Amino acid sequence: MAVKLYISQPMRGKAMNDIMAERKQLVAEAAVELRTDDILVLDTLFINHDKPPLEMLGRSIEKMAEADAVIFAPGWKDARGCRVEHLAAAEYGLKIIHGKG
Repeated sequence: MAVKLYISQPMRGKAMNDIMAERKQLVAEAAVELRTDDILVLDTLFINHDKPPLEMLGRSIEKMAEADAVIFAPGWKDARGCRVEHLAAAEYGLKIIHGKG
């Protein structure tokens, strides 16, 4: 059965090509850490800029509830949404991986 992976990634000011390239690298790092290639990446690219940030964070946390593991992209400590996601993952016992990028 596939491991469901949630990616927490700062995206502000980044081009979509860069975001996608980083996500690909993070999945590869998660595969090594989790010792499996059977990974299902949860769809958390909510590209909807007309919604308040807190609403988007709520959608992200809701999606995280489906995850077995969460990988945090470099720079997560500087992004308030990622910091909240990290706290939620830790408090609810999800496997946490810190990506190297």
